[in-house]
Amino acid sequence: MAYLISLRSSPTFLSRPLLTRAMSHAKVLVTRKLPESFVAPLLADKSITVIQGGQDVMPTQKLREMAHGMDGILCMLTDSIDETILQSAGPSLKIVSTMSTGYNHVDVEACKSRGVAVTHTPDVLTDATAELGVALLLATSRRLFSAAHSLRMGQWGAWDPLYMIGKGLKGSTVGIVGMGRVGQGIAKRLVPFGVEKMLYSSRSGRPEVDYADFVSLDQLLERSDFIVVTCALTPDTREMFSFDQFSSMKKSAIFINVSRGEVVDQDALLDALKTDEIAGAGLDVMTPEPIPTNHDLLQLSNCVVLPHIGSAVWETRMQMGQLASQNIIAALTGKPLLTPVKSV
Repeated sequence: MAYLISLRSSPTFLSRPLLTRAMSHAKVLVTRKLPESFVAPLLADKSITVIQGGQDVMPTQKLREMAHGMDGILCMLTDSIDETILQSAGPSLKIVSTMSTGYNHVDVEACKSRGVAVTHTPDVLTDATAELGVALLLATSRRLFSAAHSLRMGQWGAWDPLYMIGKGLKGSTVGIVGMGRVGQGIAKRLVPFGVEKMLYSSRSGRPEVDYADFVSLDQLLERSDFIVVTCALTPDTREMFSFDQFSSMKKSAIFINVSRGEVVDQDALLDALKTDEIAGAGLDVMTPEPIPTNHDLLQLSNCVVLPHIGSAVWETRMQMGQLASQNIIAALTGKPLLTPVKSV
């Protein structure tokens, strides 16, 4: 059930509908129930009525119903904002603001044809995602999850020179695929570990990245001990890592993906891990999400899988919510959007 939230409400969420706001006020649908600090800019604006969904993903049919007559929609990655949602919202809809960096769940062209702005929340999650990328690399290469499981299973015996041997960063070559803000954040955090060579592959070279060499993707795959994927999902990058790419990597390579699951041909990755074509993989993103608990990837000891927690830092999520809220206010008041999707 959805609720209206008033600025006069207590810090906790309301437990009953509030239907007394003036009809002349703008109406904004927030598809999930969020802490008030996340949507504080919206709540502070007395000209806006905020309607929030529940804790779970809003079913598509419910989203269509709730979108009717809205002036703005603040959505999540899990919400598919397609033509049917836009049609239900009607001519009053001015903006779709997604609380995420990615926006392939929003039909950008359909929004554009209706004059509906689309915004996202890039940059604010750079540090959190970069930290997670480094943590995932270390957890995979040093076999932290396998070691913890072994301990809990009572398999830790007398000291063994080969027990839980992993792969270190010192003297290694690290390849970053997609040297945007997250890629640069990961690269800079890895330098102090004694990495010998930093490579990157991107659409073009970046003069400011003077600590890494710009190379082709083929060269990066052949030379890197660690391959970290941070590129955006586009038609060109969809399933860019398939059988040929994994066979080009060193058999000792560790593959890390913190971008989007769809940039990887998951069957090819699974085959590479099962046949020891590569040494291991660490994934914060996959297809589908959430991944079924009986999926083959979850049965492999050389694959670390996390539930897409790259931006799961309280301050980061709060900044994402507030930026999404500020974009909506800008659209409703005719001011420049803070972080518009470039293709709209």
